[in-house]
This record gives sequence, C-alpha cells and structure tokens, in this order.
Amino acid sequence: MLISRDKAYNILIDKVKNKNMVKHCLAVEAVMKGLARTLDQDQTAWGLTGLLHDIDSDVVGGDMNTHSLESGKIMRELGFPKELVQAVEAHNEVHGFPRDSLVAKALYAADPITGLIVAAALVHPDRKISSLDLDFVLRRFNEKWFAKGADREQIKLISLLDISLEDFLSLALKEMSGISEALGL
Repeated sequence: MLISRDKAYNILIDKVKNKNMVKHCLAVEAVMKGLARTLDQDQTAWGLTGLLHDIDSDVVGGDMNTHSLESGKIMRELGFPKELVQAVEAHNEVHGFPRDSLVAKALYAADPITGLIVAAALVHPDRKISSLDLDFVLRRFNEKWFAKGADREQIKLISLLDISLEDFLSLALKEMSGISEALGL
C-alpha cells in the first residue's frame, strides 16, 4: 500500500527547503501522472514517484554520487515497491543502473522536460506556461544554447515508450499548465 499523496507532499516539504526544487518535484509529478494515464499505468504510483524522485536534494547537496540513492532509501523506508524505488535510483545516470521498467524510462525523460518548459515560460513575454504552445517549445528544444541543463537526448528517450517528442511536449505542457498556480507560472 502506497502512502497518501498528502503524506508524501508533507514529507517532501519537510525534507526539501528549496522552493524551486519543490516546484520541480510537483512538475515531474504532474508529467508522470499524465504519462501513466497515457500508458494505462497507475497514476497514483507514477505521480508519487515523480513527486519524491529528488527528495534527497538537501541531504546530498550537489553530490551526484549519492543523489537518487538517498531518495531510494527514503522511499524504501516508506514502503514503496521495488520497481518505483529502482526507477528513482536509475534516474541519475551516474550510477549506471538500467532503466528496465516503463516507470523508470518515463521518469528519466520526464525529469529534464520540466526544466525545459519552465525555462521556456520564463523567456515568454507573459511568463506563463498556459501561454506556451508546442511550436514555441519545439523551437526552444532545438536551440542548443537554450536551457542547456535540459538534456535533449534524455528527453528524446520518451520514444522508448512509443511516444513522439511532439506528443510528449504537448502532454508535459498540458499537465504543467494544470498546476501552473503551484508552479508560480
């Protein structure tokens, strides 16, 4: 049995003090729920996986050698199933863990797409996600200098789930637009 979304959120805000990191986790949660719906998977489980994937950010600081392992440990202690824990641990490619499950592949692609969309919103004249359209985001996606931290090759791996880049961008825009108030965009 998974913990409730409210409990997961409260644990997140207790452990992560950086408001932008909390917003990132909310965005990944939204995208993961949309992907779960598209792929006929458990929206609650996938959403919680997205919500908690970076719960270790304050504990590990910038240490990529321990990032995601600590998140996995926290999730394991909370009773999350092995597949979800492994998805979180595998989203940090430093460890070289395989992404064998649908949820692991989805999380790996969902993580950077949220940063790309936030960056696109921040350069848009009204700074609102709801004002973005697919063409605007695709143009930003194809600009190598733009939002360099949003790994394009990682995002493109959504194709492993038989979802096109355009459909993925549209889904992420829709899901993040739905929580735009929480994201402050």
